[in-house]
Amino acid sequence: MNIKKIIYISLPILAILAFVGYKFFFSNKEQTAEEQRAKGGGVISAKLYVLEPTLLSNGITAVGTLLPNEEVELISEAAGKVVGIFFDEGTSVSNGQLLLKVDDAELQAQLRRAEYQLALTGERLNRQRILLEKDAVSREEFDQVQTDYNILQTDIDLLKTKISKTEIRAPFAGTIGFRGISLGSYLQLNTIIARLIDHNKLKLEFAIPEKYASICFTGNKIKFRTEVSSNEFEATVYAVDPKVDIATRTITVRGLYNNSNKKMLAGMFARVNLIIDQSEEVLLIPSEAIVQEMEGKKVWIISNGQAWSQAITTGFRSNNQVEVITGLQAGDTIMVTGLMQVREGANVRNE
Repeated sequence: MNIKKIIYISLPILAILAFVGYKFFFSNKEQTAEEQRAKGGGVISAKLYVLEPTLLSNGITAVGTLLPNEEVELISEAAGKVVGIFFDEGTSVSNGQLLLKVDDAELQAQLRRAEYQLALTGERLNRQRILLEKDAVSREEFDQVQTDYNILQTDIDLLKTKISKTEIRAPFAGTIGFRGISLGSYLQLNTIIARLIDHNKLKLEFAIPEKYASICFTGNKIKFRTEVSSNEFEATVYAVDPKVDIATRTITVRGLYNNSNKKMLAGMFARVNLIIDQSEEVLLIPSEAIVQEMEGKKVWIISNGQAWSQAITTGFRSNNQVEVITGLQAGDTIMVTGLMQVREGANVRNE
């Protein structure tokens, strides 16, 4: 009887002891695993970013157009048959190069005739001058011969001017486009022969709001991008329109870009950032490195291969970067990826 009572009393006690031991064993096991994870038992592979001071530029964003430095439509000032074309479409030409010739045979004949008459009148004028010195002719007769000579000289100058207009020469060095005439065709007055463009330099034209009218932009740098490249290019402001556009309430600004490598073409669209001032050096970090919490913002900073959270305050924000005001300093290394699985003290390596 006593044995049964002992058994009845012992069974619940043994069950309780077994339950307590089970919980203690697995609790310690989980705690050990957690401690191992906290101490970096597993290494996290992540993208790391080292902070460096950056000069933060403030500016005005706009859209603009690249214009040629010089552009002209070559137009004929003389009518006649085209007897020579001395350029290939789409090629470079030099300043003063002969591009086209119109038939000038009739003008050349008139010029030779006028030169013969001038020579004859010149001899007559010399004889009249000698006679005038001897009082053999009147001043009126001498003046008449002098006038005839001057008129012939003027006629020759006029013919030479007309002959020069039968030659179309490049007014500046550049690239010539498609021609609108053919050899042997009859060229009418004011016919467009071709378009000549100088794009060794390009003008970047864009508009800014009138509220910036009081700022002197001349000499300021312009950062811009185009569709042909992901790279950023730089131009310099050289002129600002002195009048505000009434329709748009904007001011037109022009910058000059050195296009000696011919990568850009006139007419291209450009996304513009006009720099108006430059602040002190700041620390910028990738926006994806920031973890938002109820208490504020933090990042994971790497020290001796281990990750530790660090609260920060931020300032300026761009499309993919954020300015850090407090919490970090130059030379710090932070995590950009792997933020979901990281814990305090976790071992981290750069992927």
